[in-house]
Amino acid sequence: MPILILSDIHGNWDALQALTTEAGQYGEIWVLGDLVNYGPQPNEVIAWVAAHASVVLCGNHDYALAHHADPRCSPPYRRMAAEMARYTDAVLTPEHRQFLRGLPQFLRLEREGHGFYLCHAMPSDPLFGYCPAESPQWEQEWSAAAAEILLCGHTHVPFVRRVGPQGRGTVANPGSVGQPKSGSPQANYAVWTGEELQLRSASCPWQATVEKLQEIPLTLAVRAALVEALRTGKGAGLPA
Repeated sequence: MPILILSDIHGNWDALQALTTEAGQYGEIWVLGDLVNYGPQPNEVIAWVAAHASVVLCGNHDYALAHHADPRCSPPYRRMAAEMARYTDAVLTPEHRQFLRGLPQFLRLEREGHGFYLCHAMPSDPLFGYCPAESPQWEQEWSAAAAEILLCGHTHVPFVRRVGPQGRGTVANPGSVGQPKSGSPQANYAVWTGEELQLRSASCPWQATVEKLQEIPLTLAVRAALVEALRTGKGAGLPA
């Protein structure tokens, strides 16, 4: 059975729901972290992931909310993350906070003879490291992972690239379900078919998420940036 691979849902229940109707088509669901923050419904997202995903990794925002720590966002996103973290911290249930605390930072898995290494960011820095899709550093990261297929999230930018001798390895990022940076407001995800990784996307009702953000006490600048990110799929931030 194919595997559904998700990452960076970020409390966007509306976007996740766009994928839940087809979730039953997959043998497993893997989530590469950042279930919370930026979006208005963290509890709904965690509850669904806890009930349906067989593999869940810890992201930098999950770690930050679980441990009252700094998610170490890049400058354009620090205000957005801080304001939404205050909201998320206030609404997160004790059970869901404990769920986040228990998430692993990386995992090695094998499925039908294929070896996988999963983390949120990158093997050398599983929570916070930032490595663009085109970076030559992915060769080193894949080598350090010592697995045929390296799966990471964190950047919100989907890609699949061949690495290693004769291109025998794969590094892939499924992109973001809840705050895409692919230039489209569609929810991004990936599918492991059993032989290859495929990047896919699905339409989602981003307007419904915007309406929920309007009900959260935020500064006008942060709310506008969050809305722009959802509307355009370009990850709009704020001046540093």
